[in-house]
Amino acid sequence: QIQLVESGGGLVQAGGSLKLSCAASGPTYVMGWFRQAPGKERQFVAAVEWSGNRPSYGDSVKGRFTITNSGNSVYLQMNSLEPDDTAVYYCAAGRNSRPNYAPLSAYEWWGQGTLVTVSS
Repeated sequence: QIQLVESGGGLVQAGGSLKLSCAASGPTYVMGWFRQAPGKERQFVAAVEWSGNRPSYGDSVKGRFTITNSGNSVYLQMNSLEPDDTAVYYCAAGRNSRPNYAPLSAYEWWGQGTLVTVSS
């Protein structure tokens, strides 16, 4: 069983930046970030394989967010934040290679979430 611990959420003004971190208790094949705003479905944000290969992003964050990894940790640098980015951000990890890391089903383990609030 892999435990995931997120950190780095908080309150930021629109146009600002924030960096999220997630530490896994053991090695995984892929790590990613999802977000869920109140009343909405959980949405894919970004993912990266353990080797650093195949970083992928959701359409709404491309060009603004960057995912990186180091060892058993993954990071999400969020720039040019907008009020619509307000959500609980969840770290996720999976044990297998997949052709597409956007589906929730690609991940076996989930963190508890960290809240990101972007004020206008």
